[in-house]
Amino acid sequence: MSSLQKINTRNIILALVIIILTATRLLTLKYQIWSNFTPVGALAIFGGVYFNEKWKAYVVVLLTFFVSDVIINHSYTGQWSLWSSDTFWNCVCFSITVFIGSQIKKLTVVNSVVILLAPVAVHWLIMDLPWINGAAALYPYTVLGYWEALVAALPFEQNMFLGDAVFGLVLFGGFELAKSKYTVLRTNHKLAL
Repeated sequence: MSSLQKINTRNIILALVIIILTATRLLTLKYQIWSNFTPVGALAIFGGVYFNEKWKAYVVVLLTFFVSDVIINHSYTGQWSLWSSDTFWNCVCFSITVFIGSQIKKLTVVNSVVILLAPVAVHWLIMDLPWINGAAALYPYTVLGYWEALVAALPFEQNMFLGDAVFGLVLFGGFELAKSKYTVLRTNHKLAL
């Protein structure tokens, strides 16, 4: 098999994994108890780590999340809308997370902690700024208001952390195991260029 076919097969498998696991977000519509227990952060960092051409990680991750957001927003509002109040900021969070993943050169204990904590930390610190998501009505534009928003978001972020941890373990462990068995998934490059 040529190296081009190997790269294309690897990229197709990476994209399919991201698309399929992103679809699990739709399960939270029916099972509210799992709200925010999804693989979104883990998938963003996973894409950043494993796509050799990093632009593909951004395209696949952002496009997949964008489409799932449109479906989720439709289920809540009954209207099809391509843009919601938090679309831009979610894209910012996911882009930063993909970037962090793209900087990981090797899976180590320290990098595993980054992989575990970075997605939820980025989301928590950005999405709970008082002027995002209409939080200004609840919290003042002050450091104290920001702190109050961060504290109030802890239960929500806890589910995101747990989802990222569980799905991250499955994603990274599963892909590393698959790479050891299937040469088509291997690359001659380090994890990140």
